[in-house]
Amino acid sequence: METEEARPTPEEALAALAEAEQVKAATAALSATPWPTWFAVTLALYLASFPFTSGAALADSDWLVPHPAWRALMAATTVVFLALFAVAARRWREDTGVALRYDVLPKRLLLPLLVVLPAVLVGAPVAFRATGWPGWLVAASLIAAATSLAFHRVFVRLHRPHRQAA
Repeated sequence: METEEARPTPEEALAALAEAEQVKAATAALSATPWPTWFAVTLALYLASFPFTSGAALADSDWLVPHPAWRALMAATTVVFLALFAVAARRWREDTGVALRYDVLPKRLLLPLLVVLPAVLVGAPVAFRATGWPGWLVAASLIAAATSLAFHRVFVRLHRPHRQAA
């Protein structure tokens, strides 16, 4: 037995498609909204400490403290950072109902960050090992922290219209 289902009119179908597209866009914007400020600061501090800990761990001789202390500090800061990352991601999912997705981030912002920041974070400790000049580590630390905070600020600005519309 066939039942007559009411078919939507072309206008209703277009409205439903537009609404579905709006929901998809809102979900994508929500999943790419920036981290909370506390985590952005934590990330900046971790990135600022990374050149020093990795550079000192790679140094030819003990620099300020013995190599094992630098390695332990590097491991400890990484563990703390990863734990805070897990907390931020879980809270984010609970607050928004959306898991973090990196595929919705603007490529024009993300690509330079994914190329330049690792080069700075790896290059400075290598340059420090080669020259022994700690200025490389200071510069890399400042660049990493500033880049992280600037990226967060751009993200906040980028998503401000989405927050006002919601």
